[in-house]
Amino acid sequence: MSRDGADPGWASPDVTNTKYDRQAAAYRNQDEVWPARVIRRGAVVRPLAPHARSLAELTFEVGEVRFSLSDYMERRRTAGLLILKDGEIALELYGMGNGPESRWVSFSTAKSITATLVGAALHDGAIGSLDDRCDLYLPRLRGSAYEGVTVRNVLRMCSGVAWAEENVPEEDSDVWRLNKALMSRRPGAVMDLACALPRAQPQGVVFNYSTVESCLLGAVVVAATGRPMAHYCSETIWGPAGMEADGYWLLESGGGLEMGGFGVNARLRDFARFGQLVLEDGESFSGRRVLPPGWRDLAGQPDSASTAFGRLMPSSPAGYGYHWWAVPRSPANVNGGAFSAVGAYGQRIFVNPAEQVVAVIQSAWRQSHDSDGDAEIVALLRAAVSALRPDAASNTPARTGAER
Repeated sequence: MSRDGADPGWASPDVTNTKYDRQAAAYRNQDEVWPARVIRRGAVVRPLAPHARSLAELTFEVGEVRFSLSDYMERRRTAGLLILKDGEIALELYGMGNGPESRWVSFSTAKSITATLVGAALHDGAIGSLDDRCDLYLPRLRGSAYEGVTVRNVLRMCSGVAWAEENVPEEDSDVWRLNKALMSRRPGAVMDLACALPRAQPQGVVFNYSTVESCLLGAVVVAATGRPMAHYCSETIWGPAGMEADGYWLLESGGGLEMGGFGVNARLRDFARFGQLVLEDGESFSGRRVLPPGWRDLAGQPDSASTAFGRLMPSSPAGYGYHWWAVPRSPANVNGGAFSAVGAYGQRIFVNPAEQVVAVIQSAWRQSHDSDGDAEIVALLRAAVSALRPDAASNTPARTGAER
């Protein structure tokens, strides 16, 4: 039996193949099927007081249909929904059998944590410059397509190295090959895969979303700092941000490398504290700075033509920062300038500096990507941000549109 009493057959070692009726137990208990390393909490917990304005009665519209929060939680199989305004809790809801002490999988929202650790290593001096070549820290990249690629271009996902992120169980899928490498539990299997990839473009020219690039960034952090990522995360994020509980980071093998592209498991409130640390530009609530000044605005917004707003995907206005998805600024757009960590099956960490709002959503969607689910998240967050504005007298109807 798992720790929450689920049947022993509750999880596949490949979490993306877990049947939907077993997702919740699987997502809460990944350390029972994968090797993991603990991310230790610090000595002091950051308090999250209730905000003066509660969002408990919030509603929002998608098209011509109005939804309540209970509608959303049930329909979108939501395990946790937390919204902070000025570092205080305006909304906290749980579902899918979760509660405040439940830890949940991050999926690709961990990419943004890995990128933040790059910022911490830059602040510490362990990484000399974002324009350093990755092979300066990882000599094994020499002779591969990653030779000469800069840390900055991997943060942008503009390495020029070939990769197809399609998650289909076919031998010509790079994600299939990544899963195969992970299932082998062989130390070094992920880096071996990265080193075998061919070059497709010059670096810096084309955005290409790639989970293996986040894993490579994690390896850079480990090599630069001389510490496992989970330990370095504890020192620079988990402790300074005032997390209330240990998290854990899944490993490619027993005692091996953390999965920089996914694999962080933590409580809802602690993911929110991470978002709050980023919103506050890396100056922790205790006053210790853990990121370079200006990192939030550098990492949270596009800084190149290839990652600019509207350039990533057809019909999408989004841009890409350093492992964060960004929303274009507009006077009529309450989420303009916001950025998000996005993970499969409905995981989000949303940071809106202009409105001082952080939101975290943990879900167990029945499929990894869902455009209708994405639209509902946008509408929900827009309504929440509007309702938390000082001049908001009542809930503001919200419709999907260019913010998506």
